Formats: sequence, C-alpha cells, structure tokens
Amino acid sequence: MILPSLFLSHGAPTLPLTDTPARAFLGRLGRTLGRPKAIVVISAHWETDGPEVSAVARNETIHDFHGFPRQLYELSYPAPGAPSLAAEIAELLHEADLACRVDNRRGLDHGAWVPLLLMYPAADIPVLQVSIQPHLGPAHHLRLGRALARLCGEGVLIIGSGSLTHDLSEFRGQDPNAPSCDWADGFADWMGEALAASRTDDLLAYRRLAPLAVKNHPSEEHLLPLFTALGAAGADWRAERLHTSTTYGILRMDVVAFAAAPQQVAAV
Repeated sequence: MILPSLFLSHGAPTLPLTDTPARAFLGRLGRTLGRPKAIVVISAHWETDGPEVSAVARNETIHDFHGFPRQLYELSYPAPGAPSLAAEIAELLHEADLACRVDNRRGLDHGAWVPLLLMYPAADIPVLQVSIQPHLGPAHHLRLGRALARLCGEGVLIIGSGSLTHDLSEFRGQDPNAPSCDWADGFADWMGEALAASRTDDLLAYRRLAPLAVKNHPSEEHLLPLFTALGAAGADWRAERLHTSTTYGILRMDVVAFAAAPQQVAAV
C-alpha cells in the first residue's frame, strides 16, 4: 500500500466542535485514504532542539491549550503507540545524519489528535509524533521528510500538521465561517501556485518570495510541517490541493497531498 504524505491545517483546537467545511472534509478524508498501517504526525506543537520521536505503548491526549469550552477537555484520542516504528524512524534519521532522540513519555498534542479524531475516530491505528526544530528552517524539515520517504511505500501515513496561514494577532472573535481576508488569500494563492508547479526552491524561499509571508507566519512553526510532508514524497514530487477553506477569516485550512511524480517513459 503506497500512501501520499499530507500537509493539513488543524485550525483551532475547537475544530471537532465547530461546523465548518474543514471539519466536514477531514471527517471524509480517512475513508478516502483507507486504513494505514500506522500514522506519523509532524506537529507544529512539538518543538525541540533536535529531532525526537515518540515511542509509547498507548498515547495520552495532551490538552495543550487554555480557556476553551469544557467539552473540549473531555475529548480524548487514546490511540496505540508504535515503539518499533519509532525505533525504525530514529534509525532512518541517523542514516541521514540527523541525530534523533526517542521520547518514551510524550502523548499526542492537539496538532495530532484534533485532525485524527475526525479522520479516524475509532483511535485504533498506531500513532506516533516527530518533533520540529523551528530554528533550523524549511530546508532542514525538507531533509527530515526525505529521510522518512521510504515509509510511504510501507503503508505508513505521514502527516505534517500545521496551518497554511497563522497570524493569530488578527483574531478578533470572528464567526468560524467568516469570509477569508485578502492577506491570507494572497499568500495561500502563491503557495498553491508554487505547489502545483513543484517549485521546491521557491517554496524553500517563501519568506522572501511569497506575498506577506511574515505577516501570515510571524513565526514559522505552523508551516514547517508542510516541508516535511513534501520531503516525504521524494526529490521528484507533485502536489494536489485536496481542500481549501478558511476559519475565523484568518486561518486557511488547506489540505495538500504529496506523492512521487509519475515516471516518464522515454520514447523509443
């Protein structure tokens, strides 16, 4: 079973409780993809100095947020872990000269369990997380993804979980389905065009080339998982935007699938 890698925008922690197009799409996505052997999530909400991989027998649900409705704190996603896969990932990263530590305690933060609760609500597929290193930038995370590329051909679903736009300073208590603002749409459109054309170098330089990039990402952690998902498709990749929508007028909820580009057959 060969699976694409995914970048998905997980939005606010309240996504499972909010009637939006993004919630409806993620609720269908798991059935569309089928059942993977295991799931690896690179989440914007686990930052470490160097790569780490979680390796627990059973995942605890981390409610890493404050001030939300009580109902949200009652949600849980007790998926099994995947210690043997974690050891394999640590080895793959070591082989790519990326030193990796194994964390035997960490559960799933909301960048992982919120979308998975919608995609695979039974919580019966093994899940682990790989951390990000925001101080090392997009090229490092692309390299991290390429080290994991082999897993896509082994029935493992690799998910980069972040947000296509993420300037929370603009949040004003808008309705979840408020129209998207121009500065978020302009950045998302540029990203969509670069992804459709497989412009790796432009994407790596997005902070310099994309319109209002720093406005949309005052810090990079919510876009870096995109580069790991992209890297997992290999050096010759193609992308397909599976979903586009906006929540609260500022958070673009786009979902992108990455796969190896079809091989060209030379004319005889």
